Amino acid sequence: MIRKMRKISKIWLVMALAALVGWPAYSAAQVAGGIGGGISGGVSGGVGGGANGGVVAPGTSAQNPEAREREQEQKEREKEQKEREKEQKEREKERAERQRDRENEFYDSGQEALDEAKWERAESRFDQVTQLKGKKADAAFYWIAYAQNKQGKRDAALATVQTLRTTYPESRWLNDAKALEISIKQNSGQTTDPGSQSDCELKLLAINGLRNSEPDRAVPLLEKFLQGNSCPNLRKQALFVLAQMASSSAQARAVLEKIARGQMNPDLQRRAVEYLGLFGGKESRQLLSDIYASSNDVDVKRQILRSFMVSGEKQRLLDLAQSEKDPDLRREAIRQLGPMGARSELWQLYQKESSTDNKEQIIQALFVGGAFDNLLELAKTEKDANLRHKAIRSLGLMGTSRTGDALVTIYASEKDPDNRKEVINSLFIQNNAKALVDIARKETDPEMKKAIVSKLSIMHSKEATDYLLEILNK
Repeated sequence: MIRKMRKISKIWLVMALAALVGWPAYSAAQVAGGIGGGISGGVSGGVGGGANGGVVAPGTSAQNPEAREREQEQKEREKEQKEREKEQKEREKERAERQRDRENEFYDSGQEALDEAKWERAESRFDQVTQLKGKKADAAFYWIAYAQNKQGKRDAALATVQTLRTTYPESRWLNDAKALEISIKQNSGQTTDPGSQSDCELKLLAINGLRNSEPDRAVPLLEKFLQGNSCPNLRKQALFVLAQMASSSAQARAVLEKIARGQMNPDLQRRAVEYLGLFGGKESRQLLSDIYASSNDVDVKRQILRSFMVSGEKQRLLDLAQSEKDPDLRREAIRQLGPMGARSELWQLYQKESSTDNKEQIIQALFVGGAFDNLLELAKTEKDANLRHKAIRSLGLMGTSRTGDALVTIYASEKDPDNRKEVINSLFIQNNAKALVDIARKETDPEMKKAIVSKLSIMHSKEATDYLLEILNK
């Protein structure tokens, strides 16, 4: 309807112009056809018409306002569709991250309950993990069976092992489950040993004493604990001692490498990767690099990236931050460069990066690494508004003494209202009332001044209070 009204208005406008300049009379239909197509004769080119009075093909977007309008509407619809698709992907990603966080929270809580010998609580926490049906569901089934057996519920434990075997036939927890099943059947009919936990504690003390023992005698014993159904704390400690021995014992190193390459359950693999970063040297870092290249397990790769950070492997992390195909792992590599203080590497990466999401992660890493100069440059020169805002916010979080004056300088030279508001927010975050008062005294824009005073009104500061009283006394 609106388009028809616009068309009618244009027709009558042309007819009125024709009457004023003495053009021949045209019918409304002829005039309608002349808009965007040119009207032959009369004024050269006609109304919106072709050169030398020629007729431009009807519907040509360059001459037809309706066609241009339809084209613009189509572009807007396409833009809206892309934005909706992007929002949908972001929501799906957020849901996946929330589920992963919940899974990790329940799983870690279950592990804590195991360490404290709170078997019923452990069973409940791991049951919550299985309901999420995530990446750790198979591990959770194993630990449920383990906790059930500790409570004397042997039939339930055997049923849980069978569920694990049926539901996850390719699980790397099947060997542990098989060993547990054999142990349960061998002990069938026996009561649970009330001293089993204290027995585990005694063995922990004994394992700690193996650190300075002869590796040829200690390593086979440690490996036995890792392969069996020992209590979780015992397995963790056995692996810890084994990792410490690996630097001086080829035998211990071989066992640790086997575990790190995934020949035991995933929990032990991730912990072995962590220990290689903590205790290993050049050879261990190369081993981690080899495992990263050959593994398809995202969690293992993420742990290797963290181990690279612990072991000071800036170059390996930089290489992966540039070449890794998985977006989440790439951002993880960028994130790990921050705590290492890899400022020049991050800045080099920022110049080459095209992804806005990755640039945001680099800014975060620059903030963690204390790269004040780089963040200041981005706050002044970055063309992307969101990235510039993030740089300004990061400066605000770095503290008054280092960044307060820089933020005031940015405010003074900034013309964009949104950027100026971001500076105000950053000064507010660092509780820099003095800088906000100084800005407010010079500010001539009423809206910006109101924004500053709004922040000062909720700041517990003598400078803020004095300025507010000054306003009231005028």
